[in-house]
Amino acid sequence: MNQNILFTCAGRRNYLINYFKEALHGKGKIFAADQDPTAPALVDADVAVVLPNINDPRYMTELVDAINAYQITAVISLNDLELPILAANKERFDYTGAKLILSSPEVIDITFDKWKTHQFLIENGLNSPQSFISFDDVKQCLSAGTLKFPLVLKPRWGSASIGIHFAEDLEELDLIYRLQLLQIHRTNPSFDKDHAIIIQEKLNGIEYGLDVLNDFEAHYVGSFGREKLSMRSGETDKAMSVIIPELSNVGRILGENLKHIGTMDCDVFKCKDKFYVLELNPRFGGGYPFSHEAGINTPAIYIDWLNKSENIEHHLNYVDGIEFSKCDRLLKAASKR
Repeated sequence: MNQNILFTCAGRRNYLINYFKEALHGKGKIFAADQDPTAPALVDADVAVVLPNINDPRYMTELVDAINAYQITAVISLNDLELPILAANKERFDYTGAKLILSSPEVIDITFDKWKTHQFLIENGLNSPQSFISFDDVKQCLSAGTLKFPLVLKPRWGSASIGIHFAEDLEELDLIYRLQLLQIHRTNPSFDKDHAIIIQEKLNGIEYGLDVLNDFEAHYVGSFGREKLSMRSGETDKAMSVIIPELSNVGRILGENLKHIGTMDCDVFKCKDKFYVLELNPRFGGGYPFSHEAGINTPAIYIDWLNKSENIEHHLNYVDGIEFSKCDRLLKAASKR
């Protein structure tokens, strides 16, 4: 069966566009949508679709119109901020017949709210950094000696590494906290300003990315880890595939208890021989290409599942110790001539 797959907020994720095109073997097309008509991913897609900003009142209507016009069979979002919007409008996708590959609103709420993420991890026996949403509690713990600098401050509701700051002492802590409150209030005055920032202990250790794969019925399939060797603009720039049973077990616990749909990108630290989970992103992450090149072909698995095939073992060939680096390439996005 032909599959027409639409990526929303496609941005710079050209690698995903090309991985899915390869996995289709010509049996369907890849569509990429973005508000920017010069977004790089639109160049590699079979069909480019320009949509309004996700916060524009017209967004959902124009997205549904595009799904109907192009006979889209599956929709995949690549933007954390879009996930709650799509989840709230799932019924509109049901009417189109397209498969929205997206976790439940409850899962998205847990992963989008970093405080709820922390609570979920603790409740399920996983390690999470010391975390606070009360500034007074932070100061009390610092005074009591149960919390030490440096500390990490970031918006409680947010995307990936956006808005992260580090405080080395009380003066920095106070300045950063007040600055973040002002910035959050400016962008969304409705947030609870007294609990809008999460403050965590800063972990030192080895950082890992972990792709946790569940099927479309939220059943756990597998976990695929990579050691992050260097970062660039908040994304993994160089990494090496790893197979560590303890790390894979963290992924299993996440997949079985969170019950997300599809792949989930996780940030994990190994500190003092313990694995700590920092972030959960229920979508393809910027580190996915490292997992793909090491032998897990998630695009091909998705297409098999869309075609009602459960025989995916031949796409699961993950190998330990494969190191890759990202690089930029130049694309002609538009021309006035």
